[in-house]
Amino acid sequence: TSEMTPLQFDYYNIDFCQPPGGEVELSENLGEVLAGERTETSAYMLHANVTRLCKVACRKKWTKKSVKEFRDFAGANFRANMRLDNLPGAELVVFRDQNGEEFVSYRLGYPIAEQSGTNASRLYINNHLRITIRYHDVNTQGTRLERIEEPGALIVGFELKAMSVKHKWSGMWNDTCARDNTCQLLTCDPQTGVVPGTDPLRLQNKKDMQVVFTYDVIWVHSDVKWASRWDVYLQMQWQDDEIHWFSIVNSSVILIFLSGMVGMIMLRILRKDLYKYNQLETSEEAREEAREETGWKLISGDVFRPPKNAALLAVFVGSGVQVLGMTVCTIGFAVLGFLSPSNRGSLLITMLLLFVLMGFPAGYVSAVFCKMFKGAGTDRLRNTLLTATLFPGIIFGMFFVLNLMLWGDASTGAVPFSTLIALLLF
Repeated sequence: TSEMTPLQFDYYNIDFCQPPGGEVELSENLGEVLAGERTETSAYMLHANVTRLCKVACRKKWTKKSVKEFRDFAGANFRANMRLDNLPGAELVVFRDQNGEEFVSYRLGYPIAEQSGTNASRLYINNHLRITIRYHDVNTQGTRLERIEEPGALIVGFELKAMSVKHKWSGMWNDTCARDNTCQLLTCDPQTGVVPGTDPLRLQNKKDMQVVFTYDVIWVHSDVKWASRWDVYLQMQWQDDEIHWFSIVNSSVILIFLSGMVGMIMLRILRKDLYKYNQLETSEEAREEAREETGWKLISGDVFRPPKNAALLAVFVGSGVQVLGMTVCTIGFAVLGFLSPSNRGSLLITMLLLFVLMGFPAGYVSAVFCKMFKGAGTDRLRNTLLTATLFPGIIFGMFFVLNLMLWGDASTGAVPFSTLIALLLF
């Protein structure tokens, strides 16, 4: 993923290390598929509570084409995302707010490359990854975990830190050393980690390259409980995600002020006309004058006249009720805590289910308006079919066109054709 483009791409679109036997794509639910999330196994091997430094993932021989593809992704500031025990990997970074004050926060994923401070076109490959896993000891006594026979460790944190290292090795390279963990690197010590002062690995321009990917696995004890392990992700913030409260409050105040002013003007005019009618004398001449339409009565015929496209208005009102009901219920479920971020894709699945269920009040409201506009060219059967198909059909058509564009760009955000058929049947 990248902040410079909404398109998402598969991790293995770049010639990175693959696990033995090739990557395996894991199954996702409907919400994850619609969100463009694809989960695959990686070449990074982790063992419970075992700290290892300078493990070699693989050595890749990049051709000119591979180098160019990597440069394209790196130039767009793409970040690789990882997941462990359903926790997304995050990078600990320091941000600076608008007042110039620094604060520490987390950022999802890690950058695949770093730019030089003086030359933005000079890129360094982040081929060394430090994986920090924070765990919390499990004590089954006095808890609800009586089914666990032995104490263990629960993963409560997953941190990533990428760096660029120009690896050097002694002797001839053997690809089997990565599997046996016997590679003799001169730039990385299995006891202390990366040797200080090692040069970064610069991305060559239109040249073949050899890239050695390494990683560290560090297990750190943490006092964070299992129930609180998602708090750090919910509190993540940086400049791009700051909410502009002043603009929101300013717009809301202006909207309320203008609406109140228009309402007061209309109420004043209506009250003036009503007062005038109540003050009429009871004489025959006064009653004759009262029969004449004045004031707001002059437009009563236009106000209460059915519109030309009464059927479409009834359909739009019903569809509006459907969308409004879905939005209110979704926000209500989120506020009550039913939509946990640990349940990936639950938000989109809930929205789809609520949209389908809100079809009942949408049909009812549409039928009420259809009955109110009786005699204005409305047909109940036609109105029912339009309410069920017009707005969803327009949205699905726009979604299908955008999905074709994503297919053309080979993005993981493209929904498979089989899923589209399932949505139509659903």
